[in-house]
Formats: sequence, C-alpha cells, structure tokens
Amino acid sequence: MANKEAIRIAKLGTTSFFKKLGPRKPYGGKVKAVILDWSGTTADAHVLAPAVVFAKVFDKHGVPISMKEARLPMGLRKDLHIGKILEIPEVSERWQKSKGRKPNSDPNGEDVQSMFKDFVPMQLDVLGKYTSLLPGTVEAIDYLKKTHQIKIGSSTGFTKVMVDVLLAAAKDQGYCPDSSVAGDEVPNNMGFRPAPFMLYQNLNNLGVWPIHSVVKVDDTVSGVGEGLNAGCWAVGVAAYSNYTDVDSL
Repeated sequence: MANKEAIRIAKLGTTSFFKKLGPRKPYGGKVKAVILDWSGTTADAHVLAPAVVFAKVFDKHGVPISMKEARLPMGLRKDLHIGKILEIPEVSERWQKSKGRKPNSDPNGEDVQSMFKDFVPMQLDVLGKYTSLLPGTVEAIDYLKKTHQIKIGSSTGFTKVMVDVLLAAAKDQGYCPDSSVAGDEVPNNMGFRPAPFMLYQNLNNLGVWPIHSVVKVDDTVSGVGEGLNAGCWAVGVAAYSNYTDVDSL
C-alpha cells in the first residue's frame, strides 16, 4: 500500500509540474550559430578531394571503382564511407571476383581498416590541392558574423589531422570558424553523420543554445540529416555539391 501511495503522489507531482510548464513555446529569437560543412559547402568545389583518393585506394586494392561510386556515401566519416562503398552491389561483386570472397564492410573489420590505413596518408598528400574556398564564402561568413553576430562552427567527415590542413588554408583565404569539430574528436566513437554529436560539440564550444537558434548547412544527405537529427534548422546547398555530375564538367 505504501508503495502504491508513493507512486500516486509521484504521478500527481509530475502532472502538476508539466501543467505549470505548459506547452512548448515556439522560438522567436535570432539565429545564434551556423554550423558549416567543408568540401562542397565552403571549400573544394564538387567535393573532389576525398572522391579522388577513395578511387585510388580501391584501385590499389585491386578493385577499381567509378567516381560516382566513390562519391555515393559522401558526408560520412571516412572509414564508414569505405564500408558503404563495399556494400554497393557492383563493387561487392568486383571485390569477390578479384579476391575470391565477399568484402567485409564492418568499419572495424580488416578490409575497411586496411583501406582506411592507406586512405589517410594518401588524402593528406593531396588535400592541399583542394582547399580553395568557394566563391562568396568569405563574404557570406563576414556578413553573418559582423552584421548579425552569428557564431560559425564546422563539422566534417574528415579526421582532425585533415581538418588542420583545411583550417590553415582557409585562414590564409580569410575564413576562420569560431569552432571546428572533426569526427575523431567526439568521445565514444560517436563523431559520425547523420548522428548529431559533432554539431552538439560545436554548440558546447561556442556556448550556444537553444538548438532552435542554430542552422546546419551542408551539401550531402547525411550532413543535412545531422542537422535534422540535432533538432535544428537544416539547409542543403547544391551549386558546388557532392552530387554534381563531375564527368560533365
């Protein structure tokens, strides 16, 4: 009886609390932060830097892939990206013909880890060639920061050592985000999109809330999904995006 009475009182207290709280009020304040992607959104027109290297890595492992296949999972953390390429039916079939077995797309498996180990130095070797900012990037960010006092963060599928290359090159061109978070900087291996934790880490770094005051801008499905899963505004951009038909350029 005592336990039932305690539960009844607890329920009454909870109901009373939420009645006082009332319905959620819509956010009517200003935008406080914009979280930007890198390749295809602020730099590296048409997202060539990672795509070129993915193709080279698969070629090195005896399984050539097309640029379309290399770009299909773009926006994911790079080890996860490799795993998703291996799951493309045509790529899986080529792998089986080349190696006599199906590929293992588990990010922690030997196939993905072996290719990711090759990917990192190959990406670092060429990344500097693909760091030019997109037209209007500096002007747009200056407008947001100086006119509206909006803070700028960044999230990406690149690792921190790769982001350091991007940050140095962007600084020379006039772009310095107030916060930058790479996938391998998020604890518990949770720094992957469309999970929202790189975005949340940016907001923690920037000291920004509520989530409704934030806009995520990205050129990939998983990057836009990061914003939606975080609960903020999400904007997709297309002019220099991953989904450009690079063969038609």
